[in-house]
Amino acid sequence: MTAWRPGVLAELERHGLVPGPDDTPEQLEERLEDLYLVEVRALRERQRAGQIALPDYAGHVEQLRLRYELLGLPLQYWQD
Repeated sequence: MTAWRPGVLAELERHGLVPGPDDTPEQLEERLEDLYLVEVRALRERQRAGQIALPDYAGHVEQLRLRYELLGLPLQYWQD
């Protein structure tokens, strides 16, 4: 069973990911990356559809990146 750092656990749960007893950091990172890619693609489609002006697009991407800041944390720091 993995002992998750409280901040990591809270971030995973914020994205709807609740680690099971056999989940590894690698598995959860992959799931989180999948969620991030879905949101990035949706954001790009919104920009292409004219819902987001091109000059504003970078700001939206940055906000999204900040929401998935956990992906920038090395896996060795995900556990106690």
